[in-house]
Amino acid sequence: MTPTTRRGESGPPLRPVQGPDAPAGTDPEARCGEFPEVSHEQWQRLVEGVLRKSGRDVSGAAAEDALSTTLEDGLTVRPLYTGRDTAPDAGHPGFAPYVRGGRPEGSAAGGWDVRQRHARPEPGRTNEAVLADLENGATSLWLAVGGTAGVPVPALGDALSGVYLDLAAVVLDAGGEFGGAAHALLRLYEERGVPREAARGNLGADPLGLSARTGDEASGMDEAVALARLCHDTYPGLRALTVDALPYHEAGASAAQELGCSLATGAAYLRRLTEAGLPVEAACGQLEFRYAATADQFLTIAKLRAARRLWSRVAEVCGAPGSGAQLQHAVTSPVMMTRRDPWVNMLRTTVACLGAGVGGADSVTVLPFDHQLGLPDAFARRIARNTSVILLEESNLGRVIDPAGGSWYVERLTDDLAHAAWAFFRELERAGGQQAALRSGLVGDRLAATWEIRSKNLARRREPITGVSEFPNLAETPVVREPAPAEDCRGLPRVRRDQAYEVLRRRSDAHLVATGVRPRVFLAALGPAAAHTARATFAANLFQAGGVEPVHDPASVDASTAAEAFVRSGAAVACLCSSDELYEDQAEAVAKALTSAGAQRVFLAGRPSTYAAVDEYVLAGCDAVAILSSVLDRMGVA
Repeated sequence: MTPTTRRGESGPPLRPVQGPDAPAGTDPEARCGEFPEVSHEQWQRLVEGVLRKSGRDVSGAAAEDALSTTLEDGLTVRPLYTGRDTAPDAGHPGFAPYVRGGRPEGSAAGGWDVRQRHARPEPGRTNEAVLADLENGATSLWLAVGGTAGVPVPALGDALSGVYLDLAAVVLDAGGEFGGAAHALLRLYEERGVPREAARGNLGADPLGLSARTGDEASGMDEAVALARLCHDTYPGLRALTVDALPYHEAGASAAQELGCSLATGAAYLRRLTEAGLPVEAACGQLEFRYAATADQFLTIAKLRAARRLWSRVAEVCGAPGSGAQLQHAVTSPVMMTRRDPWVNMLRTTVACLGAGVGGADSVTVLPFDHQLGLPDAFARRIARNTSVILLEESNLGRVIDPAGGSWYVERLTDDLAHAAWAFFRELERAGGQQAALRSGLVGDRLAATWEIRSKNLARRREPITGVSEFPNLAETPVVREPAPAEDCRGLPRVRRDQAYEVLRRRSDAHLVATGVRPRVFLAALGPAAAHTARATFAANLFQAGGVEPVHDPASVDASTAAEAFVRSGAAVACLCSSDELYEDQAEAVAKALTSAGAQRVFLAGRPSTYAAVDEYVLAGCDAVAILSSVLDRMGVA
């Protein structure tokens, strides 16, 4: 493959266009040959030199390994990818194994489907929001129906009043009421004269996904099969079943586990549909897959590409190799959304939307930035839908089919993730399939183990959360929204990246309401600014992540002034901040002075040493959540 030819494409390579100032007869490619060729080993030696300056004496492959990043599922991201990092041929868009897209034209014709979610029980207010979305950029609706969060099934027509159902696709999310909601929507089509071939969307039957959410035994499979037969026979543009991987993502699943659960669920539905008499090709055509898109854009791209490759393999094994083009609905991850500094969620969802679009999702839902705070307002919904619109209309992202294709990194990551997901899928199948794996607790146990590891990384701030564990703003004005209906959490749990820090912040908020001040920590900055600024900034960030307000005297302190400065601060605990050299001279004396002045606990920002008067050390990689929890406990903050 030449540098100007993408993997999977044939034909002569494109020649670079020469600029108007290029000398006549000069070939740009020929000029590239003037540069000496650099080998991989030469690059490694340069890396060795850089690492040696930082005190790490490693060489060869070990130097490259030192710069590698370990992801979940045992995946490793290396610092450099070259043509030696081979991966299976991704094929062509619209052809098996569909890695590069389920359709030959991709999103180039009209972009991806901008699908916005509505989950409000009042039909009138839902209708207002629905019409506003459709009039301002949304192209389809994802509508909660029934239960506590959705519009009542009998009021579905009111919620869709004024909607041109032959133009806007409707995707239902009705939980256990999917049968009643589906027939209510079909009646609307008939009453409004919508031609059956013009109906688009999904009736939202997902018995196994509902079981994962509620913990109840999966039921309604026969009703889902009946709806699939009806759609196949009568409504060619409608699909009956959704394979929703969000319950697993929201329970802490890794990317491979999310994919494995979706494959096992899809395989279970194929079995039931074919047992009921549907051909395999027709059964595949009744499924739509829903995945989470996260702020890790490359992992999102690889996940969607790997999902299509894996489902193509499932269809091939089932005897329908030409029917494995997976229809994908990507939703920006609820797990990554934060309650503190929620404005940052706009950035997270933008990156996630980009990853979903580049990864080839057919439909994309951008959750509003205030999703975790309650029901979104009009401004939040506007920003959410405009995220897709800007990427499509201004960035022209949909005009390129599989823009990440051919990247050695993306192709290798796609391949590695596909193998990890297939291994988990096979584990679920050996356990008797998705329903049996849910019932036995296998799925819950595997996901809980993954989340436990990730929680430790979050607590240690190795996975930073901007605005929460990094650069928190204790003075921010809270964003208040109308409370959302309670979610059913009897099944798999719903985890959030910020949940441990949110517990701490709420304790701090309660203390502020009760006393008028937040819990405080005195930063004892020793020596000149050059000596203490870096560690004081680090400590301030760490304590603020738990709602503990840092206070420090503008002037540096020493043993003689520490006690007085600490008393003036109104703090209950203190933290020394300076260089290792000044710690050797002053740490012990200053720590004793702070304890004598009433400090309930004295921390030191830096490497552990033998200072008897210091209670604990805070440094990169320490368990911030445990430290902050103990600080609040010590100060009597409930």
